[in-house]
Amino acid sequence: MAATELIFLVHESDEGGYEAAALGYSIYTQADSWDELKAAVQDAVHCHFDQGADRPAMIRLHVVHDEVIPA
Repeated sequence: MAATELIFLVHESDEGGYEAAALGYSIYTQADSWDELKAAVQDAVHCHFDQGADRPAMIRLHVVHDEVIPA
């Protein structure tokens, strides 16, 4: 039985843009803008899973924002 949701952790790239990695799967992609990232994630998921029952119905983008501040 396939998972109904696939979660990606999204980070802002040091070089600009975004990087996204799937939890529990070897799926990684990057893009320069948020809209490009969403399209790239969908494309990566379609390439990773065969069409049909194996492909999750939803993709969740979980944005991680790391910020360092003085103590």
